[in-house]
Amino acid sequence: MSDAPATSPVVTLDQVSQRFVTDSGDVVHALAETDLTIPQGQFVCVVGPSGCGKTTLLKIIAGFLAPTGGSAHYREQRITKPGAERGVVFQQPNLYPWFSVRDNVALGMRMRKVGKKERTEKAQEHLELVGLGDFGDAKPYELSGGMQQRAQIARVLANETDVILMDEPFGALDAITRAQVQVDLLRIQRAEQRTVFFITHDVDEAVFLGDRVLVMSARPGRVVLDQEVTLSAQAGRVLGEDMRRLPEFVELREKIAGAIEH
Repeated sequence: MSDAPATSPVVTLDQVSQRFVTDSGDVVHALAETDLTIPQGQFVCVVGPSGCGKTTLLKIIAGFLAPTGGSAHYREQRITKPGAERGVVFQQPNLYPWFSVRDNVALGMRMRKVGKKERTEKAQEHLELVGLGDFGDAKPYELSGGMQQRAQIARVLANETDVILMDEPFGALDAITRAQVQVDLLRIQRAEQRTVFFITHDVDEAVFLGDRVLVMSARPGRVVLDQEVTLSAQAGRVLGEDMRRLPEFVELREKIAGAIEH
């Protein structure tokens, strides 16, 4: 297991498993018994083959799906439904086209009955945090794909989300935009010490972003490698793309890719 700092866990999974019954009556064992503890402020990336249970795991933590076995907890509270403290960023931005970008960011606060003045100010503050301070009055369709993802991240942050759950959020972006948004996300996560659970198919992305990388096996999904990213690799992030040529980065990438193949 990872030698993660022994701080109070934000997310705990205890023998969590998931089975589905298909329309034909067959039972699919999607997720094997899984134990997982995630401390405050950790950036956890999850990789593995298609259908290995990555998204199932995220849905259980989000409260969208009840496990058929075991239990999931946010801090000490059992997860039985979605909660504002756990926000999800999807691959395709789910912004409302009839709202301005600022109103989209403020939506969660509006649902929580936060006053209009406060939620407008907080929405603008978080737009500036993600580099969209000048686009609050725009409609989502006026933004590029990368800008829409930044707005979606701002909405999750503005809603005082403690845990950010991200399901391949940059998969549809071009390489240049993807690299820019990765750096933006790291900068914000470091500054605000939010906990991030990030699903990706890209091993390079996992090693670049993660403090910790989990590799899941083919169905039934289970964690077969729990890899801490070394301190030297973390320090190397400030080098941007140069970090990907560091020996530590290459070594970790090969180790993680090898675990996926086996």
